[in-house]
Amino acid sequence: MLNRRRLLQGVATGAGAALGLPTATAGLFAAPEATNTTPKRIIFFMQNQGFDPKTCIPEGMTSSGSLAGVKLPEPISPLEPYKERMHIINGLHGTHTSPSHSAFFGALGGYRGGDGVPPSAATIDYELSRVLPQTLMPHLCIGMDSIENMTTKPTIATLSASGAGQPIFMYSNPNHLYQTLFGGIATGEIRRQHEARSSLMNQIQQLAVSGAKDLPGSQQQRYSQFVQGFRDVNGLRERLDAASDRLRQYAPEVDQRYTQPEFETDWHDVMLELGISALTSGITNTLTIGSGRGEIFGAWKGLGIDQQGHNLGHMKQPNNPIWIKIRQYNSRMLVKLMEALDSIPEGSGTMMDHSLIVYTSNNADSQHTSGANWPVMLLGNFDGAFRTGCFTQVDGRRPINSLYTTLMQVAGSPCERFNMSEQLAKKFDSGNGVLGEVLA
Repeated sequence: MLNRRRLLQGVATGAGAALGLPTATAGLFAAPEATNTTPKRIIFFMQNQGFDPKTCIPEGMTSSGSLAGVKLPEPISPLEPYKERMHIINGLHGTHTSPSHSAFFGALGGYRGGDGVPPSAATIDYELSRVLPQTLMPHLCIGMDSIENMTTKPTIATLSASGAGQPIFMYSNPNHLYQTLFGGIATGEIRRQHEARSSLMNQIQQLAVSGAKDLPGSQQQRYSQFVQGFRDVNGLRERLDAASDRLRQYAPEVDQRYTQPEFETDWHDVMLELGISALTSGITNTLTIGSGRGEIFGAWKGLGIDQQGHNLGHMKQPNNPIWIKIRQYNSRMLVKLMEALDSIPEGSGTMMDHSLIVYTSNNADSQHTSGANWPVMLLGNFDGAFRTGCFTQVDGRRPINSLYTTLMQVAGSPCERFNMSEQLAKKFDSGNGVLGEVLA
């Protein structure tokens, strides 16, 4: 639900856009019965502080090849049983995004980013949510951070955008997200809070509609976007409430991790579970996870790590026991995602057969980076579109935009280049179109 901070931010961006909602949504689920084709879904997992290639490329591999006869590095060792469904890509660049501490919106946008810099265009996750079949919640973003940051700033926007100057906010408080997704089927205090918030939001919408009458014509259009945002939010809640029978099958159990977390990783874990529930129930087919929420912070005390925040980025990642713990934690989350999607039959296979997980960093290979190397791991093949069980080394002259162009192509919306003008491409892209090396 919206808190005061999001309410004020919604005035500038439109509450609907702030949540990643289009101006009109259809009551559909990402499931075969909702479309004439097997649905696809995509998950972006962005870890802050960089993704050093030595933590993901098997020792001795310097050129493209199969992963079948090699052992994965220790930081991603939980993924060893899934090597045949993995594709490691090294050598893409993002120098044009000026990442430094983070590329922020530029990491998924493929354009220049920076701290406090608004997005200059829609990001790849949002664009894919528009291309893939419509769902109740077209795009869900969740963010993981220290318990203090997730509590005091339950929403934040640094990674995803629906357009220029239109950030999409990440949910970071699992209690708020649970109420949004499953409040209509909850009982007890959660149900009472859901009903109270719903009543308040309806009243705000009514006040907003009546308030427009006294505004001068020059402000009517901007204000109408604000009003439409509340209609979208309220409409989403009503559609979710109406789908209670289906949602009840997928709602996770609320336990003390929600209200009495011992460590921030308790909230990380339940946020992941809520994201999985949104995918498996068909509420959404596009999920973005921001570990560190696109900034330079983050904490993992639940893993026995006392250090947190900016200092983690100044530590070398290879052979570092702290970063091994963090990356293995990430890898276990990826496994949990895959296992959950694999457990649900879909078409002639499972949900995972038609899904793709993109794991990388909003910070290229390290903190204080030039972005000259931007490692990426793909898990799954998006209904057979991508090669798997392999490592691909590219020459460093193709940008992350080329991967995003490829994602748009396999999702059914071909483009020559994603968020890159011809002028920029002449300087930063040696090729054009898709990244052919990764396609099946």
